[in-house]
Amino acid sequence: MDRISEAIADLHKMDMEAGKGGLLQGIHPLPKLLVTLFFVLLTVSFGKYELSRLLRMGIYLIVLFVIGDISVKLLLKRMKLLLVLVCLVGIANPFFDREIMFFVGKAAVTGGMVSAATLMLKGIFAVSASYLLMVTTSMEDICYALRKLHVPKMFVTILMLIYRYIILFLKEIRQMTDAYLLRAPGQKGVHYKAWGTMVGRLLLRSMDRAQTVYESMMMRGYDGEFYLRCKRKAGGRDYLYAAVWSVVLIGIRAI
Repeated sequence: MDRISEAIADLHKMDMEAGKGGLLQGIHPLPKLLVTLFFVLLTVSFGKYELSRLLRMGIYLIVLFVIGDISVKLLLKRMKLLLVLVCLVGIANPFFDREIMFFVGKAAVTGGMVSAATLMLKGIFAVSASYLLMVTTSMEDICYALRKLHVPKMFVTILMLIYRYIILFLKEIRQMTDAYLLRAPGQKGVHYKAWGTMVGRLLLRSMDRAQTVYESMMMRGYDGEFYLRCKRKAGGRDYLYAAVWSVVLIGIRAI
């Protein structure tokens, strides 16, 4: 399976995981979104040298991975590119902050090393929390929760359309790539000289498809907003989930 087909299959699998029955999947989307945002805000609030305290925030992720029966291996596979980019954020810190903070045996640990590790861990935690939300909540439910928080409808609509049609976009890329390779047998990948032409044709085809989609939406009575509905109302279990995690996260942050 090529990379594009693998990406399409992964998106379908994530949709299936979000829709399956489970403890986390059964929680109302609004409390889950609020807890995730709260976790990310608390995570980024740590100082650049508070690495040991930041590590404690991992308790939230560990518990959700366990009770949600979510594979860490799949997280690393699906988000590896984003995780690599996140880890590159603080890679230059050791070169600028060379003040020695403590020794591990005979090896000196500088402030730049600690701050780099802290930045990387913040990014990893934020990406992991977002991934947990995505695999336990459908995009429609996430958009519903965003509208409940009064996020502008234009932003929610764009997010919904991007997610719904990203598979079509990937299929267009695969179709163009297959057509190119059929005309260049034996060649590995698309030659760099054809990249500009391929991107231009992809842009034109995307614009044509977008116009077709928009006309179809208008014929079905689209008036600028998706009227999203959640399958059920929030109950006592959902409020308890948000309350317990809020108290736990505040406690971890305060220690």
